[in-house]
Amino acid sequence: MQGNAAFRGPIGLAIHASFYLLLAASTARYLTYHGVNGRWVIVAALVLVLAALYAVVVVLSRRGSVWQPWVWPVLTTWVALVWLAPSFAWSAFPIFFLCTSAFPRRLAYPVVAALALFAGIEFSSFSGRTEWPVLLAPLCTGALIVLAFGQVQRESAERERLLGELVEAKSRLADTEREAGALAERERIAREIHDTVTQGLTSALLHLEAADELWDGPDSKARSEVRIATVSLRENLGETRDLVHYLGSPDLEALDAALLAAARGYIPSAQFQVVGDPVPLPPDVRHALLRITQSAVSNVRRHAQADTVGVTLTYLPDAVALDIFDDGVGFDVNEDNGFGLRAMRQRVEALGGTFGVESAPGEGTVVAVQIPTGSTQGGQL
Repeated sequence: MQGNAAFRGPIGLAIHASFYLLLAASTARYLTYHGVNGRWVIVAALVLVLAALYAVVVVLSRRGSVWQPWVWPVLTTWVALVWLAPSFAWSAFPIFFLCTSAFPRRLAYPVVAALALFAGIEFSSFSGRTEWPVLLAPLCTGALIVLAFGQVQRESAERERLLGELVEAKSRLADTEREAGALAERERIAREIHDTVTQGLTSALLHLEAADELWDGPDSKARSEVRIATVSLRENLGETRDLVHYLGSPDLEALDAALLAAARGYIPSAQFQVVGDPVPLPPDVRHALLRITQSAVSNVRRHAQADTVGVTLTYLPDAVALDIFDDGVGFDVNEDNGFGLRAMRQRVEALGGTFGVESAPGEGTVVAVQIPTGSTQGGQL
C-alpha cells in the first residue's frame, strides 16, 4: 500500500508516540473522574489488549510483514473501550491515521467517517448533552487527516515512481553505453586487422603473382609451390576481408548503441538521445542513419571546433528523424561545402527522405534528416 512507507517513517513514529501518549492520558483521566470502580478491571484489560495489538501492528509494519489485517482487532478493541469509557475517544486521531495507512482510500474514507461520528457522539456524552462543536470536531479532524495523509501518500508514490523511472533510464543508458563500447571495440579490431593482416596478405599475394609471371620454366617445381602459396594466400585474404566486414558492420538491430558508438568514435563527449517509441527499421534505413552519423560527426571533429555535440534519433508515426547538432564555428550553407554533405543528401533522397542543414558563421550547425519508415525507395548507398 502507498501509506506503508509513511506509516513506518518519521511520521509513523510520531503517530505511534501520540497514540500511546493519548492512551496513557485517557487512562489517567478515567481514573481521575471515575476512580477504581466496577468497570475498572474491564477497562484496564481493554487498555492492555489495545496497547498490545497496536504494538503488533507497529512491529509487523517495520519488519515489512503483512500487518493490515491486525488493524481490525485494534479498531474493534478501541470501539469497545470508548463505549465503556468515553475518555478514550481522545485517542481517535492516531486511530484515523492508522486507518488511512492500512486501507485503500475507498475503504479508509467510510471507516474514518464512521469512527469520527462515533467519537463525536462519545465526546458529547462527557457533558451529558449534545454539543454540535464537540460532535463535529472529530468529523472535521478526520476529514483533514484523511486528505492530508492522502496527499502525503500521493507525493510519496510520485517520488517512488520518478525514482523508478530514473533508475530505469540509467540502466538503459548503461546498457546502451556497454553496447556502444562493444561496437567501438569491434570497429577498432576491424581497423587493426585491415591495417596489418589484410595489408600484409595483399602485399605478399602481389609479390607472389609477380614472381609467378617472371619465373623461368613452366614446369619448375618452385613455380608450382609459388602457385600453391598464391592460392592459399588468396583464400586467406578473402576470409580476412569477410572478418573485417563482419566486425566493421555489426548488426544494426541495436541502432541506438551503433549510433552512439559511431558518434563517440570521433567525439568521446558526444551526447545521444532517443525520442519516441523505437520501431523496427528497414536495413537500408538503419545503414543510412549510421553512415550519416559517422560522416556528420567526422565533419564536426575536423571543422567545427565544437564544445558540445548531440545526436537525437526520433521515431515518428511514419518516419524516423536524425538530428546532429554542434555549437561550433558554423559555416555559410550557400557555399560549396565539399563532397560530404552532398553524399549525405544523396543517401537520404535515395530512400525518399529529406535532408537539411542549418548553419551560419559562429552559430553552430544542425544536420536534419527524415526518412520514411514505410516502403523505401532505392537501395543502400
